[in-house]
Amino acid sequence: PIRREDAWREDPADRHYNQPIRLDREQGGDRLTREDHLYDFIVEIDHNAAPRVAGRGSAVFLHLARPNFAPTAGCVSMTKASMLRLLRRMSPQTRIIIE
Repeated sequence: PIRREDAWREDPADRHYNQPIRLDREQGGDRLTREDHLYDFIVEIDHNAAPRVAGRGSAVFLHLARPNFAPTAGCVSMTKASMLRLLRRMSPQTRIIIE
């Protein structure tokens, strides 16, 4: 479960770029908790993960869609029902390919 302190580092100058991090309550940052609940379920798809290259993009997720399926900032979104179906079928060996 995503907690209030969970975040994702999107600053290419940071050594933790494109990685999950934990923030103190006082720290600002790209927190994963959202009022619109889009990140209630997320799957990180390993974009720019090995090796991480600064500026090549970060935080590419599968996540929940807005009610009107408005565009994302580079992610793939889906309904909650679709996400739950996907999560039940996934395993650590699952490969997600987006073409």
